[in-house]
Amino acid sequence: MAGLHSSSRPINSSSSSSTSPSQVVFNSRLFLLLTLLPLTLASFAFVLQWRGGLTDPITRWSPDSDQFPGMLPRTIHSSQRNSGSGSGCVDVLGRSRSPSFPYFKDWKFDFGSDLKPKICITTSTSAGLEQTLPWIFYHKVIGVSNFFLFVEGKAATQNVSKVLESIPGVKVIYRTRELEEQQAKSRIWNETWLASFFYKPCNYELFVKQSLNMEMAIVMARESGMDWIIHLDTDELLHPAGAQEYSLRQLLSDVPSNVDMVVFPNYESSVERDDIKEPFSEVSMFKKNYDHLPKDVYFGNYKEATRGNPNYFLTYGNGKAAARIQDHLRPNGAHRWHNYMKSPNEIKLDEAAVLHYTYPKFSDLTSRRDRCGCKPTKEDVKRCFMLEFDRAAFIIASTATEDEMLRWYRERIVWTDRTLNLKLLRKGILARVYAPMAIIQGLRESGVFSSVIASAETTLTKDKFLSAVESSNTTRAQNTGMISSRQIGDKSKSQATARRVLEFIDDNTYSSAIPPQSPPGLDDLQNDT
Repeated sequence: MAGLHSSSRPINSSSSSSTSPSQVVFNSRLFLLLTLLPLTLASFAFVLQWRGGLTDPITRWSPDSDQFPGMLPRTIHSSQRNSGSGSGCVDVLGRSRSPSFPYFKDWKFDFGSDLKPKICITTSTSAGLEQTLPWIFYHKVIGVSNFFLFVEGKAATQNVSKVLESIPGVKVIYRTRELEEQQAKSRIWNETWLASFFYKPCNYELFVKQSLNMEMAIVMARESGMDWIIHLDTDELLHPAGAQEYSLRQLLSDVPSNVDMVVFPNYESSVERDDIKEPFSEVSMFKKNYDHLPKDVYFGNYKEATRGNPNYFLTYGNGKAAARIQDHLRPNGAHRWHNYMKSPNEIKLDEAAVLHYTYPKFSDLTSRRDRCGCKPTKEDVKRCFMLEFDRAAFIIASTATEDEMLRWYRERIVWTDRTLNLKLLRKGILARVYAPMAIIQGLRESGVFSSVIASAETTLTKDKFLSAVESSNTTRAQNTGMISSRQIGDKSKSQATARRVLEFIDDNTYSSAIPPQSPPGLDDLQNDT
């Protein structure tokens, strides 16, 4: 046995030595193959990406990407991004690049299609193209077909209004003498629901003007075959979260037929810099509404979220509403709608919101100040502004130096404390909303805005524009400014109509107009307990 074992050892040793070189070669080749294969595939993918053949799925939908759902792939060279440009609206809104924005095949966005429901937005604005064009086309992307723009100031100038008038689905209404005379005969002046806002300056006057414009917009919406109407300012964007698609049309199509009004709670922008130029493209952080937060989270973080300001939100917290077009519909102030014949059946959405870009630019302090002639005293500003923060901002803008204003702006409005921001984001008080930013950046980079401006030169006749401007200028010349809502209110024609209605409707339908209201405060919590 010992001999057998000793003889078997050399045999095994000989066999092992004879197979070892071939195994080593095989292993080496296998290792080389496994190394070269991924390198080859990676090189191939790199070449395809470099030539524009592949899209990186990780970066495709990132907030910083130039693409978003509905856009075709394209290559934008860094020289195009950083190249200087001349003056004018085209530069602010982005130069034309190919291909055009393909969401609805061209910038007309299928105006006149039979898609349902048909949604319109009405607004009263003095903003320029840098704000109104992104605002209009963003809402076109999410399903709004018609816009009724009551324009004054910069929005009524030739360079701006000729572009607005050239956009399919946009109706521009100038504040002419004819318009003011027509609104002076409105039945609203004979009714009590808006009476507490009459004959007061600044925000109160604007509130009345918005209500009168909304009343006219209802008539225009019916004539245009609209199903829903929404009043929105040009510093607000609808955010149709909760729909199967990112679509306002989809959202409203799912609303039960017995619902008359849909309330969108508002979120308020929380800017992180003091040098914002284009809020719609640069702001992604928002403070959520009380209605979208658990009560304990809201009140448990109230002091930190308020940051020494008078209220949880800087301005209003009671949202905006969409109303179903129907008989006897009327405005109920800028934030709600009502009906002369019944109390509307309303619902409040638990995910969708209005994104309110509140004082997003430092210049907003002075621009708001310049639109109001009140004295910068604590007593006088109460006549002019409904909300506490607006009053404080007006006083600072009227009395402080620019350095003091900037310091105040950073302390009260800009969210520079990243630790606090992260904490409130984790708590759910703050939220990141990227969809509007991505859509508007995509529209800008695709050249939609610049192509609209260029198209306006050929689609609007000079005579058509000049006739509107001449009428508007006549109003200014004769009145040294526009007729104020404090001056109009001719009741001669509408009294009979008002009396007829008052005979058979419930007093409840004349509830007071809903003004901009602050969100619940700590006093409300104490009252509840």
